[in-house]
Amino acid sequence: MLSSSAESLSSNLLYKNLKIKIYTRRTIILPIVLYGCETWSLTLRDKRRLRVFENRALRRIFGPKRDEVTGDWRKLHNEELNNLYSSPNIVRVVKSRRIRWAGHVARMEDGRGVYRVLVGKPEGKRLLGRPGRGWKDNILERSSGSGMWGYGLA
Repeated sequence: MLSSSAESLSSNLLYKNLKIKIYTRRTIILPIVLYGCETWSLTLRDKRRLRVFENRALRRIFGPKRDEVTGDWRKLHNEELNNLYSSPNIVRVVKSRRIRWAGHVARMEDGRGVYRVLVGKPEGKRLLGRPGRGWKDNILERSSGSGMWGYGLA
């Protein structure tokens, strides 16, 4: 299903506005890619992969550009893609969804499982080395230490 959507992005039969609607949040591609992104702990590698995916999809939508000087066809540069596509990039969408989900979890009752996982402290010894980056670390970095906004999640 996703491959047929990707093929439709490079089709000459569809208008660019329709291709953008196919790509954006309301339809097929981004909802599949971003399913469950509220709980992801994004590393730099993951962020780069998401940006690469988004740029590839946008290059399929907008197609090549003819160079004015040489007359040759070339790929669009990342800055040109950002200028053509006015929506926020995919990493910002993930971060905003994560913040929205954190607000929902922070307002949950104490007995809910999701809330207990977020504020609970695991028992036992942990492995040697630096701990991995967790979901809560990403949320606290995003909120700049503002204390998860009065909900006691700092």
